Amino acid sequence: MDEITVSDGSTRSVFVTYLYNAVMGDLLRSGGGGELLFSEDRTAMRVRFGGEEGLGKLREKIAEVIGVGYKYAFLQSNLRLCLPKREKKLLCAALIAADYEGDAAFIRSRLSVPNDFCLDGFYNFRLSPLREKWSHILGYIPSTFSGADLLHFCEFLAGESKRKIFLKDNTVYSERYLPLRRSRLTGEEDVETEILLSDAGYIYCLGKVEESVGKFLQKYYAERAIFS
Repeated sequence: MDEITVSDGSTRSVFVTYLYNAVMGDLLRSGGGGELLFSEDRTAMRVRFGGEEGLGKLREKIAEVIGVGYKYAFLQSNLRLCLPKREKKLLCAALIAADYEGDAAFIRSRLSVPNDFCLDGFYNFRLSPLREKWSHILGYIPSTFSGADLLHFCEFLAGESKRKIFLKDNTVYSERYLPLRRSRLTGEEDVETEILLSDAGYIYCLGKVEESVGKFLQKYYAERAIFS
């Protein structure tokens, strides 16, 4: 049975725990297992595979951690706009969603998973072309970018997407009704960021929706939010 350790700096322990929770179900079903390991400087997960399927899921989720979590941190550090904190977070989520498939494909093309894999080392030494791409995208955003521009950008993204998601009891679900948790990689799980990260074209709201979330949907998704 193959064993792999994936680690990151302790300040990014949420990325490792996200990976662990994302792959553990598949590992257990295939006869594998794992555990989380914490030290002063690094957080790690040691996983054991019962088959190749688990390794494929791990690669997919590593690309997600880089393409969402690391990119979000990069955008927050380099985005120089006079936007309120909340709107800046929504813009970062929208920028991630707009290019996620391409980013994830590039990350997977550079990704090999040795027995001892460091997320931060892979990001720093193998993905400089991706960071250059992100910098170029930020260069296209005018310093006068406003809340109204954010609204137009979100409307454009929704109009380009045919993806359906579901919202029930403050949890966002995919078309296959699997819970979506990518907003955890931004440091705080919340419904509005999750909806933007999902690149949703249509949101089906099942049951009661919180007033603040309802206002968000009416503002950014208008007729694409269906209430029942």
